Amino acid sequence: MDQSRPTRAHSHSHVSLSLSLSTLSLSKPPMDSNSMAKRPKPPSDHFNMDALLTSFLSLSDSPSIHTSFDRLIQSTASDSDQNRLIQRALRLGSLLLDAANRSARRCSSDHNAVVWPLSPDLTIKIFSMLDTQSVCYVAATCSFFQKCAMDPSCFANIDLATLVPKVNNAVVSTMIHRAGDALMSIRLGVLPIVPAPPFFSSQPLVYSIRNANDASGFSWNDKKSRQGKDSSILTRSCLNSLSGNGGAPGFGVHLRRLHLYNIERMDNASLLTSLSACPSLVDLEIVGLHVELRHTLESISRNCPLIERLVFESSKTGRDDGLKFPTCNEFVHNCPNITTLALKGFKLHDYKARMLVKGLRRLKHLDLSTSYSFTGAFLKNVSGNGGGGGDNLEVMILRDCMHLKEIEVERFMAAVLAGEFKLLRYLDISNREGLACEGDWSNRCYNASFIPIQQLLEQRPDFCLVAEFPKGSYNDNDQMIGSDVSLASQSSSSHTFDGSSTSDGSYNSDHGSGNEYGRESGFTIYEENSDYLMS
Repeated sequence: MDQSRPTRAHSHSHVSLSLSLSTLSLSKPPMDSNSMAKRPKPPSDHFNMDALLTSFLSLSDSPSIHTSFDRLIQSTASDSDQNRLIQRALRLGSLLLDAANRSARRCSSDHNAVVWPLSPDLTIKIFSMLDTQSVCYVAATCSFFQKCAMDPSCFANIDLATLVPKVNNAVVSTMIHRAGDALMSIRLGVLPIVPAPPFFSSQPLVYSIRNANDASGFSWNDKKSRQGKDSSILTRSCLNSLSGNGGAPGFGVHLRRLHLYNIERMDNASLLTSLSACPSLVDLEIVGLHVELRHTLESISRNCPLIERLVFESSKTGRDDGLKFPTCNEFVHNCPNITTLALKGFKLHDYKARMLVKGLRRLKHLDLSTSYSFTGAFLKNVSGNGGGGGDNLEVMILRDCMHLKEIEVERFMAAVLAGEFKLLRYLDISNREGLACEGDWSNRCYNASFIPIQQLLEQRPDFCLVAEFPKGSYNDNDQMIGSDVSLASQSSSSHTFDGSSTSDGSYNSDHGSGNEYGRESGFTIYEENSDYLMS
């Protein structure tokens, strides 16, 4: 018992000595930066600090530290000195805690680098397969993962598209600079509230049909805005990092895919500047941007000759009527590799649609949904002996096209039954406003009984037809069972279609509609003259 008491007394004095030394070291007047630069700490000071920390850390956790500190406070004369001592103790404890946390992270990182079973190269390869957000999460885990995640290949495919605005120009610029020359794709902007399935993605198409009675109301003049209230967080300069400085190639020189959604402030000039910096682009998707079709196609024609997939959805359905005949001609000749073309919500006359479909000889997937003006007559002479792009069509979507005529759909289906469009396997002619009747597009037709389902099944068993109309449904159960052909329309029918009546001619011969075609040709000449006068 007698031998243990001096030990406690020695411990108490040791704690008091340590705190006193710390207090004294903190009470020294600070030195200016110049004097510190000229007079570095001598090695003896580092040794004394190391010895002091070693002695302090060798103490066991016990209530005696609290008691000793209380005595030290009580021995101080004034309240101001007591407060100063307490603040110094807090500061010293905070510094020691920060140093301990930093060392713990360093030790954990070194431990991870040792026990992690994969080499840095394989780790970087795995991280490069993650989406952008996951890469950022991984980088925050430890310094070892952070070093791996900072490799440019981990940011080669930047995906910053969100349902609500979350990123700004600085974030986009940082990601692009991290990727550098390894940049391959960018997906950016505010996604639609109800995201549509990927258009002609690598996933197999799933054809399922439902009764259109449960479809929500639709108005041609009522298109919900897809911009978020704070979408201006991304501005017209969000892709400036793609362009080089002083004529040098920018980071967009190897970019292959660019998807932009509802970037409210991006205009024609900023988009065209970005496209001019992406000569290797093969996949472009534009949804909800306030840019014009004409200027965009002209820029693609000049700067993106390798383009294969173009999806362009207008932000102002039915009001973009700026596309000119020379623009179509230039686009067809300068971008021959197009296999997927979607122009949704634009004013597109038949002769312009015909030039695009017939001129793009590798075209496989066509989507003109919600577009205006064309009647369907553009499908004449795009297949058969003409050798046009219609010969390779596999998927065609003409959904909710306001001026699409029933008679043109009937003639097209006759051409399919006559052996044209041999590769076509999917056709969507659904229309919530009904098909336009001959002679008066305001008179709508809600039936599709003119399509001979049984004959179509016999000749094209792999063909999928989607025809959804809002007023009732027409289902021939005997013909529909076990088939991939789906039809929903009104049960009453004013049109009948006899498959045998189409075996004598070809769709290219226009089936006796030469007067209508002549009127369209005359209109084409008149409108083109107007285009040249206004341009």
